Amino acid sequence: MTKLAPAEPRLRPATLWAAAAGIAGAAALLGVALTALRPALPSVLPGYPAWLAGYGHPGPFLRWVIGDTTEAEYFKTAIAGAAMLLGAALAHWAYRRGRRWRGFDVSYGTGLWPWLAASAMLGLVLSNLVWGWTVPATGSWQPTFVPFVSVPPAVVLVYGRGWAVTLTGALLGAALTTPVALVVVNFVCNPLGLPGVVGTTTGMWAGALIAFALCRVLPWMPAPLTVATPETDTPDAKAPVRQGPAWVARRVLADFTEAQFYGNEWASAGLIGGTLLTYLLNPMLPAGGSGLLPQVLTAQVLTAAIGVVLWRRQWAGAGWYPTFVPVVSVAPATVLAFNGTIQAVVAGAVLGALAGPPLAAAVARRLPAHFHPFIGNVVSMTVCTAVIVPALSVLPGFHG
Repeated sequence: MTKLAPAEPRLRPATLWAAAAGIAGAAALLGVALTALRPALPSVLPGYPAWLAGYGHPGPFLRWVIGDTTEAEYFKTAIAGAAMLLGAALAHWAYRRGRRWRGFDVSYGTGLWPWLAASAMLGLVLSNLVWGWTVPATGSWQPTFVPFVSVPPAVVLVYGRGWAVTLTGALLGAALTTPVALVVVNFVCNPLGLPGVVGTTTGMWAGALIAFALCRVLPWMPAPLTVATPETDTPDAKAPVRQGPAWVARRVLADFTEAQFYGNEWASAGLIGGTLLTYLLNPMLPAGGSGLLPQVLTAQVLTAAIGVVLWRRQWAGAGWYPTFVPVVSVAPATVLAFNGTIQAVVAGAVLGALAGPPLAAAVARRLPAHFHPFIGNVVSMTVCTAVIVPALSVLPGFHG
């Protein structure tokens, strides 16, 4: 959700679509190569089932918590989580020093990344400590990650720096988002066969609505800042930005860490690079042990590339647009629901890019003042995934 300056008025749609096709094609070729390599790859790291079974022990628990930082992208690897955080830290360092190679300003150029990251990580640890018992109790994945990409960082962006804000966001995130997500995932999504993202994002928006209402009456909370959105927060967005092939490629990459409120190429490079390394060390570890990481990543790149070019005028006019929404919802959920078939990759990517961003933007515009607009993004994830995946299941060629 990083703000860009208004784009140059002369856009070349054919050039941008060609760039999107090239990016998606490269991702598809990488996916084919990874799939072909899979039988020959070692199992240096423990597989996902062993990781899940060892959750109650210190080592696996620590890896689970770090891996939770990448759960929004369906990756769930500790290596990728550590690399993403290092990439974001590098981006923040470069932003503070005005380095030209810093990419899109991390956390919208607010300078709040350290506080945002601290609140998100504290909320994540608390979520696992308080609600982690559900993992061994059920013997299955549970949405312990939801605070990391919802209430804690959003509260910091709305109310600013300081330990009172940071701790409040962390506590509200663990206390509100995780239990709602647990209930919806286990008692709605699982019985009805809906993708888990429907439950996790429901926990995020429902918890956020309660949290921001509470923040307005908590006596120790400061007055809210101008709500930290991409449209208002990047201070150096002055010169027009040329929407060329390089912009498309950078924007697609940055979309991979928008869910964490980073929106930066360095953070995304760490995320994707660490995930690919994990796959090479054990292909049955990332993507929940499904073995479908190549298909998931292909669908995510395809939906981001389509969305960025399709909604380029919204990017130009508003400075930002939620094209990342299907990257962390419809596209990967469709791939996993239909076992990674080609039609699942394409349908999830295309339908997600068409429906997810405009719905997210429409909901965000209608939120009360001082409710962070990320709520619109996760509402869109819930609705689009809950509609698109079941709708596809009745069509020929789609089966679970």
